[in-house]
Amino acid sequence: MHLLGLIGRHLIKRGALRIALPDNTIESFGGGAPSVTMRIHDTATMYRLLANPQLALGEGYMDGRITVENGTIYDLLDVILANAEWAIPGGPLALLNDRLRVLARRAIQFNPAPRSRANVAHHYDLSDRLYELFLDDDRQYSCAYFLSPTDTLEQAQAQKKRHIAAKLLLSAGQKVLDVGSGWGGLGLYLSTLDRIDVTGLTLSEEQHRVSNARARDAGAADRVRFELRDYRAEQGRFDRIVSVGMFEHVGLNHYDAYFSKIASLLADDGVALVHTIGRADGPGATNAFIQKYIFPGGYSPALQEFLPSIQRAGLYVTDVEVLRLHYAETLKHWRERFNRNKDEIRALYDERFCRMWEFYLAGSEATFRYGGHVVFQVQLAKRVDVVPLTRDYIGAFEAAHPLPDVVAPVKSIAPISRQAAE
Repeated sequence: MHLLGLIGRHLIKRGALRIALPDNTIESFGGGAPSVTMRIHDTATMYRLLANPQLALGEGYMDGRITVENGTIYDLLDVILANAEWAIPGGPLALLNDRLRVLARRAIQFNPAPRSRANVAHHYDLSDRLYELFLDDDRQYSCAYFLSPTDTLEQAQAQKKRHIAAKLLLSAGQKVLDVGSGWGGLGLYLSTLDRIDVTGLTLSEEQHRVSNARARDAGAADRVRFELRDYRAEQGRFDRIVSVGMFEHVGLNHYDAYFSKIASLLADDGVALVHTIGRADGPGATNAFIQKYIFPGGYSPALQEFLPSIQRAGLYVTDVEVLRLHYAETLKHWRERFNRNKDEIRALYDERFCRMWEFYLAGSEATFRYGGHVVFQVQLAKRVDVVPLTRDYIGAFEAAHPLPDVVAPVKSIAPISRQAAE
């Protein structure tokens, strides 16, 4: 216990953290606001926190062996990560665990096509109703783009789609490939812009079903279709390629193959845009809780980890934008909506699932505020002269295009049974 006290006294400089121990003694660290109390209900959990805090904190909260008093799980993580400079601290064994996870990350991120499909199903083929209860009507499950702190989630997601479209430099009749097309919102929006033809790729059976139903409902099936296919199996040529929130699932071992495939699919005068979570603090390893329970096989890379693969594929990096706190604000909206609908989500699953997802959303938000995570938008081309010399075209496109309406809202798609979907 002495070690836990030393860590707390060294760590908490802003706000206050009280730790209620299994023997009912209280350790207090820091002072002032915000103030939160973490109660540890058993000795085994206390020692797990010292050995592997990333995993033990999430598992302890999920299983009810750690509870939060005079605050929420977000308040607890806010205090810890705001003070911790990009990491949840632990004892010497925790440092060893962190180093071992970095060494093992290539094995953990080995994602051939069958494993990629299983990883996607683990997260994205959950109940359709779950996502309806915390996402916007377009079901955009990636970082929104906030022009103002007062933007609604719906505004910010519409701004994200328009911002991406601006960077794609679209022209009438072009063919667009959307790698990791989700529930189809971006592809459907792009298809409304001057006879654009869109092919979307997903590995989620549920997303495949919903996105194609949305295309049919919108009367757009002649110009936009969504395929249940791995990007490595795609053939043909496309004028534009976009990938939003998918690169995090590729894995370090596959970056050369990914960008080589992008290069082979992209027309000589084409433009591609990769929108991905990334690390401002350099290479690392996926959070142990996120890896085990939320996104198996996933990893958010530092720029230096994938830029060499872009270069080896013969592609130019024509623009990089770093969205810093946009994802923290997006996750705040998701977390608040999730909590408002917790009773219904608990009825869909159970209390343990709710606590697992509470920890995931709260921990992700705190990580984007304090933990060195950002979003990169990397624009690519085969030729150096394809993209204008200045970035003025982005603002010009956005000024000329009103915010898009949601094309065939996901809530309008009647659910069908999993057997029917298969």
